[in-house]
Amino acid sequence: GLCRTEHMFLAPDRLPIVREMILADTPKKEEKALEKLFEAQQADFEDILDAMDGLPVTVRLLDPPLHEFLPSVEELRVKEAKKGLSKKDQQLLGAAESWAEHNPMIGTRGVRLGVIKPGLYAMQVRALMAAAAKLREAGKKPIVEIMIPLTVTREELALARSWVEEEVAAAVKGMKRKPNITIGTMVETPRAAIRADELAEVSDFFSFGTNDLTQLTFGFSRDDVESRMMPEYLEQGLLKRNPFDTIDQTGVGDLVRMGTERGRSTKPGLKVGVCGEHGGDPESINLFYQAGLDYVSCSPFRVPIARLAAAQAIVGASDSQK
Repeated sequence: GLCRTEHMFLAPDRLPIVREMILADTPKKEEKALEKLFEAQQADFEDILDAMDGLPVTVRLLDPPLHEFLPSVEELRVKEAKKGLSKKDQQLLGAAESWAEHNPMIGTRGVRLGVIKPGLYAMQVRALMAAAAKLREAGKKPIVEIMIPLTVTREELALARSWVEEEVAAAVKGMKRKPNITIGTMVETPRAAIRADELAEVSDFFSFGTNDLTQLTFGFSRDDVESRMMPEYLEQGLLKRNPFDTIDQTGVGDLVRMGTERGRSTKPGLKVGVCGEHGGDPESINLFYQAGLDYVSCSPFRVPIARLAAAQAIVGASDSQK
C-alpha cells in the first residue's frame, strides 16, 4: 500500500518542527530543523518496514503544499484583531501569506516543492535508507519503493531521481546486505499520462493517482463540486456516475490505458498500479485489470471489497476467453 509521509508531519509532536523548518531564515536553521525531522522519520520508517518485512512498501515523498502545515491567514488575522500577535505568530502569519496560493492543489506541491526545497526530499530519503539499512543489518528484508509525486516531465523526474539515487548510493556504500530499492512516480496529470513513454525512461514503476487525475481531467475541484454541483448533474443525467466514486471509463479511464500502454512501450516490464479510492471500487477495478495494471491500493476499510473485485475481474476475463 501507499505510505503518505505528510501524515507523519502532521502529528502533534512533529508539526512544530515542520513549522520551524518553514520559518527558518538561514540554511543553518533549516538544516537543524530537517535533522530533527530526520530522526522522527527514521523511527517511523523502521516501524513500518519492520511490520511489512518482506513485502513492498511504497513511500510517497512529501506531496501537499506547505501552507497545510501552517495556521490559516484568516485565523491569524482574527487573532491579531482580537488580542494581537506574538512575535512567533507574526512569523507564522508572514509564512502563511508567503505560501498561500489561489489553487494550492495545482500549485507548489509534490516534486515542485522538492525543486524549491531539495533538502526536504533528501532528508526523507536519507531517513528511509537509514531505516532500511538498520533492518537489513538485523536480518530483515525491507523492500522499498520510493514514489516521487506529481511529476509532469521527464526532466523533472530525472532531476528528482538523481536526488534520490545520490542519497541511496551514500546509504548503501559498503553494505554487504543492500536493501531492495526502486524509484517511481505517481501519474496524476493528463500530461503525465500522455507522455508516460518519456517518464518511463527514468522510472521503475508508475502509480496512477486517480483522485487528482479525475480532478484535472474534468477541471473539477472535488471539495467544491461534490456537495454543490454533483447532485444536480447526476439528477439531470449530465453525468451517469460521480467520477470520484467510480472512474470515468471513457475519459480518465482512457488516460490510464494510454499511460500504461505508453509507459510499457518504453519499458515492457514496468510495474503499474493505482492509488486512491477508485482502487476500492469494483467497476473501476475491472477497468484497471483490463488496462493491464498490476495492483490497486486503497483505504484499509475498502481492502476486502478490492480483493474480491480483483478476483472477479480475473475470473471474468478467464471465462470470456474460453
